[in-house]
Amino acid sequence: MMDRRQVLAAGLLAAAVRGAHAVDACAANAAAQFGSRAPKDDGRLLRQSVARWCLGSMPIEQVIDLAKSVRLDGVDLLDPPDIQKVRAAKLACPVANGPTTIADGLNRIEHHDDIMKRAEILFPQISSAGAPLVIVFAGDRRGLDDAKGLENCVTGLKRLLPIAQKSNLGVVMELLNSRIDHKDHMGDHTAWGLQLCEAVADHRFGLLFDIYHMQIMEGDVIRSIQKAAPWILHYHTAGVPGRGPLDTQQELYYPAIMRAIVATGYRGFIGHEFMPSKDAKAELKAAIAACAGD
Repeated sequence: MMDRRQVLAAGLLAAAVRGAHAVDACAANAAAQFGSRAPKDDGRLLRQSVARWCLGSMPIEQVIDLAKSVRLDGVDLLDPPDIQKVRAAKLACPVANGPTTIADGLNRIEHHDDIMKRAEILFPQISSAGAPLVIVFAGDRRGLDDAKGLENCVTGLKRLLPIAQKSNLGVVMELLNSRIDHKDHMGDHTAWGLQLCEAVADHRFGLLFDIYHMQIMEGDVIRSIQKAAPWILHYHTAGVPGRGPLDTQQELYYPAIMRAIVATGYRGFIGHEFMPSKDAKAELKAAIAACAGD
């Protein structure tokens, strides 16, 4: 009997053989519509944002002031009222909060009706506020087999994406580590995420590749990025270990990772999702310099 990794690898190969051209076209369309942006006027190839939740109880007005003071381009993971405030300040919200939770996601059929009801209300609000992408999660395993969970996610996404299409939104699933931060989470490996993308094969769906989470689960993040690049519509950063700043106390070398991302042709947003340790402003400035992509 094949183990989980062998099953996923076999599924990836079969999907590639069955539909390589269609999948490539969907991925290219996704990157063009939702993930690619022209270079910034100041020459930086990658736009950068900060995840709202990492700044704790800081009011959104202070988050906006901080982002503008360090020349960030946006703020991630907002609800519609805060998206409106960020957009009014001439900043982007690359990815909005979506209709799932981390624990209760698309991997269980019994969640789907409630998720779709929330999406029918939420997606038009997100679109009107001005965010292009919405985040979703697979959900925790709770004894559910990964292959069955993936099948259920495909079913749920094929219901969810027409709702997104009505509001001209894309949908990204973030892969999380199940070793440290999100025990028992299902969407915890790049191979699983790629198999999901290929099975859905819709240009409105892709991955939010969190470098921190995949370093914990897999390591070898540059190679993973190169393999997954056609389906990646957004990135998140943080230092490993500890989800701290992108400094010399952690094991990832972000300048090299960003150069590899640029080499794939990606010109979208890099969202910083680390927990400031001392001086958020200074640490964000350092992160921006490390992730310029040049």
